Amino acid sequence: MNDRSHIKNIFARGRRTAIAAAAASLLMGSAAHAETLRFAFQGTLNALDPYTLNETFSLGMFGNVYEGLTKRDKDLQIIPGLAESWEVVDPLTWRFKLREGVKFANGNDFNADDVIFSAERVRAESSDLKTRIPADSEWVKVDDYTVEVKLKTPNPILHYEWDTWYMMDKEWAEAEGAVSPVSAKDTSPGPAAYKANGTGPFMFESHEPGVKTVFKPNPNWWGTPEHNLTEVIFTPIAADGTRVAALLAGDVDLIDPVPVQDIPRVNADPNTEALTGPELRVIHLGFNQMDDELATSDVKGKNPFKDPNVRKAFYQAIDIEAIKARVMRDLSTPVPLLIANELYSGSGDFQRWPFDPEAGKKLLADAGYPDGFTVAMDCPNDRYVNDEAICQAAVSMLAKIGVTVNLNAQPKSQYFAKVLAPGGYDTDFFLLGWTPGSLDSWNVLTNLAGCRDATGKGGPFNLGGYCNPEVDALAAKILGETDTAKRDAMINEAYTIMTNETSHIPLHQQSLAWGKRKNIDIVQRPDNQVLFYWAKVN
Repeated sequence: MNDRSHIKNIFARGRRTAIAAAAASLLMGSAAHAETLRFAFQGTLNALDPYTLNETFSLGMFGNVYEGLTKRDKDLQIIPGLAESWEVVDPLTWRFKLREGVKFANGNDFNADDVIFSAERVRAESSDLKTRIPADSEWVKVDDYTVEVKLKTPNPILHYEWDTWYMMDKEWAEAEGAVSPVSAKDTSPGPAAYKANGTGPFMFESHEPGVKTVFKPNPNWWGTPEHNLTEVIFTPIAADGTRVAALLAGDVDLIDPVPVQDIPRVNADPNTEALTGPELRVIHLGFNQMDDELATSDVKGKNPFKDPNVRKAFYQAIDIEAIKARVMRDLSTPVPLLIANELYSGSGDFQRWPFDPEAGKKLLADAGYPDGFTVAMDCPNDRYVNDEAICQAAVSMLAKIGVTVNLNAQPKSQYFAKVLAPGGYDTDFFLLGWTPGSLDSWNVLTNLAGCRDATGKGGPFNLGGYCNPEVDALAAKILGETDTAKRDAMINEAYTIMTNETSHIPLHQQSLAWGKRKNIDIVQRPDNQVLFYWAKVN
């Protein structure tokens, strides 16, 4: 079975909804606001440009307001979105029939001009979603509701990531001065960055970055609502204890995440419960393998991370079972690869390098670092489950093989602005989480392991600049291969090369952990997007 065909079977069981229970009177607020959903997340929602940051939380929030040519259903299967149908005319030509009668929230009609504009805009230099479509693809307007895509090479998974490539209104963007995407590094992007105009079931009524965002149903939406919400109020609450306390007090209805140590407390309360399950995101550590010298290290004149023995030494110093038990409270699944076990049927062919600090010390000594060295580590502290705690554990473990790691943990807005392309990939050692938007291995090989230049051309999320031309060549062949057996064999070969070279340190799949009031029904998909249009207040 290949790494895509069994996704539906895996995720159809158990991720559908939470069960409604407690009466609406348990919630704070008047009956007039019974259909208000109050949601709190650990991080912030900043610019409202859907091409600024390729990050699950932001994309999920935008997915309530914007729509792609395709969508994914409750079981993550691809379904029609703003394109009601499509066909592969020949291996190099795809034709999309657009949905007629669709309007943006401001009343403008959606048509082929908006698709052509969006295809140009998403490939702009400041876009963080460049890999959503091939850089060399040609987009042709056939008529107002038909678009053709001309490819240079076959691409059977062309549309796999389009549920989060959102269509934008050309006319509105030009009028608002939003023709170019807002860069993730731009801290003063101008007023257009905080405006939005989508075709989705909700629209932004107000937005105060870092304070509060209010969503209202879009009266112009073309679809039939499944939710019963009249308003959604999003509030960022960074402190874990404060976020949980707000849920238990009834000040908010839904939180993401529940700290793993607080799940029993949330479940013990008669009015709240935790929704947990496997997530598709893999958390990993990565190394700067591109620069000739590490800016944050006491090793001068060379880069220790260019030596695979040093990378393997770091890997073998990490006690993944201790992280699972002590940091994640057993709500994580250690993995051997940069892709979730559920998304690649061949993951059982691989094993993690064993935890062995003594072996790590020997590898460092053999590489010429018998006394270790120093290096800085970049880590978000409000993006992934227990992200800073994982980094702190890694720092402690690496100290036991003689490596001194200076931890730089900061909010995700600062972290991503530093380590992504707009910040010049300014990191020597880092923690990152990745969910392949296509739910496919090619996405991982291209985005996280593809050779890149200093600007990010190539593998844009390959923060450390790992590069093996054999892996790149395999990824190119994998993209166009339609024979499942041949494709899987090439995927296996690519992962084998990366494992043998210790390209990265895969850690684990984190578990989903949302907390909710019992009178809330909401769908929890394994991709961890919080989508209000499947939510109900009972």
